[in-house]
Amino acid sequence: MATIDNSRGFTSNVGAILAAAGGAVGLGNIWRFPYMLGQNGGGAFLLVYVFFVLTIGVPLMMTEFIIGRRSQKNVVGAYKSLSPNHKGWIVLGVFGIVCAFLIYAFYSVVAGWTLNYIVLSCSSQLAGKEPEAITLLFQSFTESSFWPLFYQLLFLTLTGVVITMGVQKGIEKVSKILMPVLFFLLILMCVRSLTLGEGTKEGLNFLFKPDFSKLDGSSILAALGQSFFSLSIGMGAMVTYGSYIRKEDKLFNTSLWIAGCDSLVAILAGIVIFPAVFAFGMDPASGPELVYIVLPNVFNSMPAGGLFAVVFFVLLGIAALTSTISLLEILVAFAVEELHWKRSTASILCTAIVFLIGALCTLSFGPLKDATLFGKTIFDLFDLITASYLMPIGALFMTIFLGWCYPKVEVRDELSNGGVIKARAFELYYFVLRYLAPIALLFIIVSGIIN
Repeated sequence: MATIDNSRGFTSNVGAILAAAGGAVGLGNIWRFPYMLGQNGGGAFLLVYVFFVLTIGVPLMMTEFIIGRRSQKNVVGAYKSLSPNHKGWIVLGVFGIVCAFLIYAFYSVVAGWTLNYIVLSCSSQLAGKEPEAITLLFQSFTESSFWPLFYQLLFLTLTGVVITMGVQKGIEKVSKILMPVLFFLLILMCVRSLTLGEGTKEGLNFLFKPDFSKLDGSSILAALGQSFFSLSIGMGAMVTYGSYIRKEDKLFNTSLWIAGCDSLVAILAGIVIFPAVFAFGMDPASGPELVYIVLPNVFNSMPAGGLFAVVFFVLLGIAALTSTISLLEILVAFAVEELHWKRSTASILCTAIVFLIGALCTLSFGPLKDATLFGKTIFDLFDLITASYLMPIGALFMTIFLGWCYPKVEVRDELSNGGVIKARAFELYYFVLRYLAPIALLFIIVSGIIN
């Protein structure tokens, strides 16, 4: 069994939970989840989503943690270490690197938008504008050539600075600051949203009162995919963070805490958005533009809306940053451990390469919007490849590796911390690992191919 190098890992279980929760919590919770919920029937979608998080998401997260902590390696080194006689499994680690790279490239585009909207809200440039003007503002910004690239590079640089500082002084320390601030701002926004008067009850009913008549097969698959995507499964983030988790920490409890934090952020984001949307007669099924077009109109309609616009977009920026930190760490950990680069060199070079490719994603909203493949822009293609193929395929083979090819006794040993604690639900976990999780992942993959 690999020994724990305390100098390279998290110093506490709280630090591990906040860092990994920060990696899971991101734009998927505050930007993607609300509009998906709005398009798929509200409360019924929420129930199915939470069900999949608990039954599929948590076991898959535990699986990544087991691989990471058992090997004490990055996502490529982990499979190299745990399968020394079967080098083919290294391809699975390479899958994770490619997936993280592509996600970071297009994710940094939207992360850059949040910086722009922080500036716009702080300078009152959104205040008092008519809905058409706000729509035009969003379109003109995303379609331009310079400012989206500027904010994207700024966000990438900010992430690179954190990663250069290291695991303990960078990732863990920053997560211990940003995650409590994120929850504080979310609760503050919830209080404001719940005091808007008319429409609040309607918004809460939409969020929490299930209407199963609006739930169909595509909605269930969407909930399954969102639960999987939201927890950052299949890209190597949790394998990497798992290698930093202390030996005495309980992986099951850690996974539950992270999944709980991730789901709570998504639910709180719904409480922030839907009462406000209903209070001012907006459409809850507005789609991706819900955050950048609909909500600025909502803020303009409420007392002290300018202040709460600033709070909301700062909140969105924090969520984006905690996720980009985990994405860059996947690449840097690989470069440091496998290529033997210095951490600072790895951070700079990885950031530069991601920006060069990510710039194509940014420009696909403007000058390169007509450059398509299979009818998709570069941004949409990266999103499709990662969410529908690389992440679920990577996770599928991960379950095959740990559930069918790696010794069961070794899996139990890691989950029980070397026999120190009782892994009471081990057989249930192992059943999910070998059967239920692969079936769910196959559904995601097949539905992606069909669609």
